[in-house]
Amino acid sequence: MQNEILLVAEAVSGEKGLPKDSIFEAIEMALATATKKRYVENSNITVEINTVTGDYETFRNWDVVSEEEYEDDGVQLLLSDAESKDSSMEIGSVYREKVENIEFGRIAAQAAKQVIVQKVREAERAQVVEKYRSVLGELVNGSVKKVTREFLIIDLGDGAEAILPRSELIPGEVFRIGDRLRAVLREEERENRGPQLALSRKCPEMVSELFKLEVPEISEQVIEIKAVARDPGSRTKIAVKTNDNRIDPVGACVGMRGSRVQAVSSELGNERLDIVIWDDDPAQLLINSMGPADITSIVLDETKGIMDVAVTQDTLAQAIGKSGQNVRLSSQITGWKLNVLDEETAQNQDQDRSQNDVKMIIDSLDVDEDVANILISHGYSNLESISSSSPEDLISIEGFDLEIGELLISRAKGALLTMAMEISTDTSDSDDLMSVEGLDMALALELKQKGISGREELAEQSIEELINLIEISEEDAGELIMKARAHWFED
Repeated sequence: MQNEILLVAEAVSGEKGLPKDSIFEAIEMALATATKKRYVENSNITVEINTVTGDYETFRNWDVVSEEEYEDDGVQLLLSDAESKDSSMEIGSVYREKVENIEFGRIAAQAAKQVIVQKVREAERAQVVEKYRSVLGELVNGSVKKVTREFLIIDLGDGAEAILPRSELIPGEVFRIGDRLRAVLREEERENRGPQLALSRKCPEMVSELFKLEVPEISEQVIEIKAVARDPGSRTKIAVKTNDNRIDPVGACVGMRGSRVQAVSSELGNERLDIVIWDDDPAQLLINSMGPADITSIVLDETKGIMDVAVTQDTLAQAIGKSGQNVRLSSQITGWKLNVLDEETAQNQDQDRSQNDVKMIIDSLDVDEDVANILISHGYSNLESISSSSPEDLISIEGFDLEIGELLISRAKGALLTMAMEISTDTSDSDDLMSVEGLDMALALELKQKGISGREELAEQSIEELINLIEISEEDAGELIMKARAHWFED
């Protein structure tokens, strides 16, 4: 018997080129599967093979649980019963009982055979993945071997295969058996089946890898691809930077008469490609990325990662793009949320916010309008910025001395403390701001400074009104208002 198991392991390992450990594990699972058929009730069976002698032992296992967790006597054992068998048992332990081995020669059941075959396939797949691990994230060539409703199976050569899900195809693409294609190689973890090679033609890396093939300066690292934002099948923005000032990065990527960029576009189904110059300054990068849109002003909120972008009325539609595509891709390139408005609307919003800020500072700090305007003009537009500053910061403002600076900071801290005490964290108060899902104390304080004291007042705001009060994107404003209104629809 021992020799039979060892011979099987030796033969399969030699034929498939797989480690013997994987074969022994497959045989253990097959023996356990066959042994389970002895029992009518549920059972947890494990088999342990001695890889030197070929001997094996079979065990039935029970999880030791409390009375509250006890559900199935086939795989669970109460603590009191377990302790009567073994005094060292405790909750969470596994009680093992040796049972009679099933003969290896009698494992002819199809289920047992499938376990061995499946384990061998998984081990083979893991070997293939390991072989290709060094080129993950890179472009590979292959031919279509099989087409199903959910994915394509691509032959990569040398016996290696990868799956290309239809969700990772560029919209409108159709491939038939025998067609050759290029795609980016990835590793995919499939449930209960281990790692497997997968492909994608929709990912941003597809564009980067194609440009590496077409533009020698990129593969030689003279030109660097800094960011890619992609709407597969429609439009892509790619930001490039030169490491040699003598070379124009955009011109090099476009090529003579557009030959290089056209080659990439053709591979992607004539996807439109915008090549822009990278800049470490996010505002300048945005200007480069937005293309011909005439930007008149940019206001950055670094704490929230939001840019308010004002453009001329004539170029507003162009700046936003079809279905918001241009602004969405520019947002991905810069890594900032973008609020794009026409110049007149932006000016009105700034004016409204400024008036609200002046009123809030006058009321909270008990100062006149002139002092409030001076503070705002120097960047102190809310209580947080004033309270967190030092007297030395404020005395740099003309007309302010140490006493005034300390007094303003003290009043700002006192006002914030009062507001925080008024904003109860007791959610039993149904109109409390903190009862709004996802609203933190910092945002609640900001709303309180703008005159919004409760959930109902927040719920009654429109998106436009909320944007005029605080620095927030339209999407976030809409989401916050709907959360504040959630209780309206509970009944």
